[in-house]
Amino acid sequence: MGQKVEVLTDCTLCYHSCGCRVTVEDGKAVKVEGLESHPLNKGKLCPKGWSAQENIYSPDRIKRPLKKVGSSFEEISWDQALDEIAGKLQDLKSRFGPQVLGVFSGSIGVENLEMAGLVQRFKAAFGSPNFFSVESVCYRMRIRTRQITFGKYPTEELDSKLYILWGHNPEQSDFPLSLALEENLENGAKLVVIDPKRIPLADRAEMYLRIRPGTDGALALAMIHVIINEKLHDQEFIDRYTVGFEKLVPHVQKYTPEWAEEITWVGAKDIRKLARLFAGTKGASIFQGTCTQDQTANGTQNSRAFSILQVITGNINVPGGWAISPRLAFGNVGLGVEGDPIGSEQYPLFFEVWGRKSPYGVVTLVPECIPDKLKAFIVVGGNPLVSMPDTNAFTGAFRKLDLLVVHDFFMTATGREAHYVLPACSHLEKWGVAYTYNVCHCLPFLMLRKKCIEPLHESWSEWKFLTELAKRLGMGNLFPWKSEEELVAFELAPSGLSFDYLLREKPEGDYYQKKQYGIPGGQFSTPSRKIEIYSEALEKVGFDPLPIYLEPERSPRRASKAFQEKYPLILSTGNRNLYYTHSQHRSIAALREMSPEPFFEIGPLTAQKYGVRSGDEAVVETNRGKVKMKARVDERVAEGVLLVPHGWTGEANANLLTDVECREPILGYPDMKSLMCSIRKA
Repeated sequence: MGQKVEVLTDCTLCYHSCGCRVTVEDGKAVKVEGLESHPLNKGKLCPKGWSAQENIYSPDRIKRPLKKVGSSFEEISWDQALDEIAGKLQDLKSRFGPQVLGVFSGSIGVENLEMAGLVQRFKAAFGSPNFFSVESVCYRMRIRTRQITFGKYPTEELDSKLYILWGHNPEQSDFPLSLALEENLENGAKLVVIDPKRIPLADRAEMYLRIRPGTDGALALAMIHVIINEKLHDQEFIDRYTVGFEKLVPHVQKYTPEWAEEITWVGAKDIRKLARLFAGTKGASIFQGTCTQDQTANGTQNSRAFSILQVITGNINVPGGWAISPRLAFGNVGLGVEGDPIGSEQYPLFFEVWGRKSPYGVVTLVPECIPDKLKAFIVVGGNPLVSMPDTNAFTGAFRKLDLLVVHDFFMTATGREAHYVLPACSHLEKWGVAYTYNVCHCLPFLMLRKKCIEPLHESWSEWKFLTELAKRLGMGNLFPWKSEEELVAFELAPSGLSFDYLLREKPEGDYYQKKQYGIPGGQFSTPSRKIEIYSEALEKVGFDPLPIYLEPERSPRRASKAFQEKYPLILSTGNRNLYYTHSQHRSIAALREMSPEPFFEIGPLTAQKYGVRSGDEAVVETNRGKVKMKARVDERVAEGVLLVPHGWTGEANANLLTDVECREPILGYPDMKSLMCSIRKA
């Protein structure tokens, strides 16, 4: 009988960090189950989680370092790979300066402190400020916008009395929220769905509002108009905790429900009904899509309008509303560096607010900066040639790089363009910090991500790869941790929950501290010490200090007549799929069986107009490119709209349709949710 142990750890196959119970027998992970005691997933796992073994033991994993020789790859040793990469980096640095290096961390690096932190540290040690990630196309916009409003980032509570799913479909994209919704709807919570598609959850909602993609801000402004003019706002909360409300009142008078109806397709009567329902519910919460409202022309102001809706109804720091949670203190793995990243001048608020700087560059500027400003890229845990907007622009630019290094689990579209592809560890093959900042009434929750099995093949963790490369570049002293365990212990030290405590006493994880409702101290971390309805931070960089509505650049109301004639349909890309995270997991047989191929969604009248039936292969085209995939005709989809999924590669890559130069003006995000396209049967 072999040795059998159970290891309590977390899953990093998406950003949620659900708890897992991993059974290891003779050094092999033989079972992965949900951890019952974990407050986020309560013993349940999504399909990605329960197929983790197939992912980890896939024969398609990159097993050894690969070097591009001609048009194919050859296996080489780690020593050779690191020596050659270091030599090329040193040469570029000596000829052009360190800032020609860019580094990129993928979506799993957002919540993976070790991945993101070490990548940032490496570029800074090298002397470059240029760190890029999915943060500049997804989610950071709402973080930044809420920071300039509240001083800190409030999050939606999983337990709410009124869920407004605004372009958000948790059954496909947010497993913990889906679990919480199921439980709370049975206990009397109410639900509203705002979406161009009537998602299944809408059948259980108090209201379903079919909205034109990209017009969310107009609907939010009209709701503010109703709440103020019908005196449904929480005047006591506003007087005590906010600044700028007296300027908001006249500002929103023009944004009537009738004005919004013409723009959004949502009836004025329904806008008034929703505004009254929201204002009349203490413990209501707007749940934005992960990047639905960010990736539009009005992205920053959308998030500002949502914030103000929560504020004027008093739904801040109350159970079920948005709550500013205590943040865990971690050891900072990052490192300071001279100079500012690409994008700091064009989009200053993305980089800095009130002297608080972020490490991120603006990724939509990358293609135009190669090869003049950027000549080398290290990509860790990401696939930018599929996940970033405008695959044609990114691919063309990356082919001009002097050096492209990819550290990943599988061969990706980005890896195929690389000079070196290096094998990475899975989440069960390395140590890390697992934290959850949105667990109903108690947060944050902290757990040790444990190394359950030894690294397979010749895979290395980010710590080992970047530490060994740093040594060859003469900056090994800046990577002082002698092991992954030592690095993680350093990260955990300021939290007060030590490595040993989370390994031996609380392997199932522990709460860091209780959430406090109300407004502790009566102040916020803004210059005024209040919630800033009127934002001087926006005003100082030349943008409207109160939320406005900006029509999508390419839309039936703004694009030229000639453009509309060529591309008559509204295109929204990026709808999500429960079985995959972005471009990941698509080689896993169990998942491909449940979701074997991509399809775009289209309403029946629109499909009939263009001679397309369900199952037909069709070509969707924009001014930037085209994709080919099968159609799914669905009466739940708004007519005149095409919904194209993201993450598929080859002819079905949605980002062949998007345009890196079609950007939101304040933070530089790409418009990927409200473009225009044509369709024809293949």
